[in-house]
Amino acid sequence: MIMLPEDALDRLVDGSNEIANLCRKNKVQQWEIVAMQSYGHQLDIEAGKISLAAGGGDGGYGIRVVEDGKFGYAHLVDLKSADKAIQQAMSIARISPSIKGFTLPSNQDAGEVKGLFDKKILSIGPEDLLEQADSILNEVSSLDKRAVVTGGGLGVSATAGVLTSSEGIDHHGITTSHGLGVQVSIDENDQLTSSWQGESSKKLIQVIPNCVAKSVDWAQKTRDPIKVDNGAEDLPVLMTSEGIGSLFSIVIPSAIRGERLARMESFWSGKQGQHVLAEDLTLIDDARMEGGISSSSRDGEGVPTQRQVIVESGKLVGSLWSTRDSAKLVAEGKIDKASTTGSASRGGHQSPPVTTCSNLQLISSSKSNTVDELLERMDCGYVVNSVMGAHTANPTSGDFSVTTSSILRVEDGEVIGAIKQAGLSGNMAKALSKDVFLSDDVRVSGGSMHIPDILLMQALRVNPI
Repeated sequence: MIMLPEDALDRLVDGSNEIANLCRKNKVQQWEIVAMQSYGHQLDIEAGKISLAAGGGDGGYGIRVVEDGKFGYAHLVDLKSADKAIQQAMSIARISPSIKGFTLPSNQDAGEVKGLFDKKILSIGPEDLLEQADSILNEVSSLDKRAVVTGGGLGVSATAGVLTSSEGIDHHGITTSHGLGVQVSIDENDQLTSSWQGESSKKLIQVIPNCVAKSVDWAQKTRDPIKVDNGAEDLPVLMTSEGIGSLFSIVIPSAIRGERLARMESFWSGKQGQHVLAEDLTLIDDARMEGGISSSSRDGEGVPTQRQVIVESGKLVGSLWSTRDSAKLVAEGKIDKASTTGSASRGGHQSPPVTTCSNLQLISSSKSNTVDELLERMDCGYVVNSVMGAHTANPTSGDFSVTTSSILRVEDGEVIGAIKQAGLSGNMAKALSKDVFLSDDVRVSGGSMHIPDILLMQALRVNPI
């Protein structure tokens, strides 16, 4: 059984060409058509058992028209409504404000990005996921008889996509993905501890990934909490990749969008060329990373993607732009000059592209550290492996206030025990601005954030509950 129909891409190409001909017939100045069709299988795990197995597909077409700097957008599933959708997009464009200089991007050569498609995934069916789920359940039990997978799941998908425009862009292809996540809990002696870990890949995950053992490990580590009577403390915090990933993904991508920087809505606004991170840190947005979760050869507007250095040796040197955002902010006089950086993204066919990051990497020119070396440097503080409430972080100021039940106390460079629960607050911009130390183990967390465990020495407060 093949998950993706063999003619899926051809049908999208044919449908896009049909819509393109209608755009020409309607004398649309500029048009852009995106077509997507996704197929997949997934199953959920609950209370140590597989609770749901499902599969199916989703997709359709999106049409963006641009006339005299005005744009409109409409989407459809059935090609029979294509002409109606075009008329709708044109009507929206006519009543929309004009953006001086805004036109759809022209076609440019874009080299291939490798590792985005794995043919083996196309042959994966529900029975294969069931077998993998059974292996995971058995692995968890073998690691700790008390441990149960209380939540999580597995899934595979394949997406056929087409992007074509009046400006000569004609791009199509197929991408695949395989992901899993497990919530492992240990409930014994009136004490419940748990940990969530996950992994995703463009290629087939053929073995039980490390995230399964890590989830069991953290469920074990957080048992038998100790009492801390010191109250709220401003101390160093070692945040695992998983612990900082959710906060990082909320705060940093927003801060580096060109539009927010120009509108003074980022905590790095007005700081181009200035130090914003610790001097040894470099932040890279790499849309051309081989096998990257958010990699692609072209962005959501068909512009060739690139590897961009956003912060170099602590200094802010770049930002992310889409075609529309760059034209709009120049037209408004918010910035003298800007152009697309190939940073437009689409969440699907139902909405127009927006500016966003791809695969963010935080690296250091200094020597990386083992976790033990980071603990020794910390001396006294905490280790945090996950947080709740990251979505409440303020992307304009960098302030955040979250809670965690996956936290360890460190004294004299040694973990002395877990804390039942604690509040964690601070400012991400300040915490990353100096005295930051990275581990040697880079993992993907927070979607497509490639970050290691990070020791933050300042601007954080821990309040044990």
